[in-house]
Amino acid sequence: MRHASARLVLLVAVVSTALVASGCTHPVTGRPVAGKVVTKDGVDPSFIKGTDGGDIDRLGATAVTDIDEFWEQAYPATFGEKWRPIEGGIYSVDTSDPAAKPPPCTEKASDVEGNAFYCPSADAIAWDRAALLPVLRDGYGDAAVVIVLAHEVGHAVQRRMGITPEVERKNPDKYPTILTEAMADCFAGSFVKWVNDGKSEHLDIGTDTLDAALGALVSFRDPVGTSPDDRSAHGNAFDRVSAFQDGYQEGTRFCSGMTVQSRKFTQQAFTNIDDRDRGGNLPFDEMLTALTPDLDAYFKALVTAKGKTWTSPRSTPTQEEPDCAGDQGPVAFCPEDKTVEIDVAEELPKLHARIGDYATGILLASRYGMAARAALGKAVDGDEASAGALCLAGAYTREVLTRQQGFGLSPGDLDEAVKVLLAYDYAARDGSGKASVAPGFKRVDVFRSGVFVGDKACGLG
Repeated sequence: MRHASARLVLLVAVVSTALVASGCTHPVTGRPVAGKVVTKDGVDPSFIKGTDGGDIDRLGATAVTDIDEFWEQAYPATFGEKWRPIEGGIYSVDTSDPAAKPPPCTEKASDVEGNAFYCPSADAIAWDRAALLPVLRDGYGDAAVVIVLAHEVGHAVQRRMGITPEVERKNPDKYPTILTEAMADCFAGSFVKWVNDGKSEHLDIGTDTLDAALGALVSFRDPVGTSPDDRSAHGNAFDRVSAFQDGYQEGTRFCSGMTVQSRKFTQQAFTNIDDRDRGGNLPFDEMLTALTPDLDAYFKALVTAKGKTWTSPRSTPTQEEPDCAGDQGPVAFCPEDKTVEIDVAEELPKLHARIGDYATGILLASRYGMAARAALGKAVDGDEASAGALCLAGAYTREVLTRQQGFGLSPGDLDEAVKVLLAYDYAARDGSGKASVAPGFKRVDVFRSGVFVGDKACGLG
């Protein structure tokens, strides 16, 4: 069985975090982006304990002010009770200052280094304004700071729901960390939807900015290969972005109803020592050799089950980006001769090396999905075609994710899919390279519909 995992070699700024109060321990990685939150007007940060009055704390103050206003409206509508604002205070800590006072849940200021967290015993929120929030802002834009703080307030919501650390310890099977973290991600998504609906007094998060900010959420995923049964597991990138999107689409009532029975988690542990030792990624040539016949077999079964004839596409390597049918990126379906052209020298090998081998997998799967649409007599041009091919890439991913034998997915592959979909639209271009699914947030949503539902979600009839 083949396994693959992600390597974040394309990300350059690294800060270690240990989110002690919420149990989160993840690397924060980033690369500069252009997106910014448009602040209609900033909030005076003087209510924040330990603030220096600077831009970072002003952004934090603006975020928590509007998050509180959101819950003033959403909490009664969801739970039938009045919202109780954070009672223990909001703390900004300069971890570069040895004399800085420690916030609740810590013994010294340096305990906060690289952190933002909710302290349930004090009902307080704290952040490191020296080594976390600036890194998030520089790496992913202002919206990353907003999402992280919305997530932490989500933990405060859980405490008001009665999901306290004591309850979690006594009921680890009912409230595993991976579930409570997904719920907090979901609450953050609901808040961002409220902002994007124009209801926020101070914030305006555009879709391009949101795509960049979700990169920060991806960076807070569990280390590749973490077992979902680990007591400290928080979820892979696919699970975390999915929870955020569910909150964005379904609202806080949906988030509050999450259970271990209703929530699907895709995180996997390594099952093969050799695979773990090589980082999970097959070399580019080996990936192509293993993947193309498997894609052919999957889509042949799909097409013939619907009473149509499948002609196996001929895979044609090229030394540059294919141009047989417009600009589809480094992999293209060529409708005239029913071939799939693959750039084996330039962009695709680079993506494979930077993101991981399932970056190659999802691009190829979407083009085979386009070939399946053609075989079924469906359009290969236009918005329906671009979304349909991407959905079919998700349906194929669902198939290989659940296999017990043969070619299959392993830890990191779905994270790689999320990363490539947020950053590039190649897998969502139509058969002429003109129409696409945008933004990246929407691409991930279309892809995961195929992963969770299968080809029935892909408009094949």
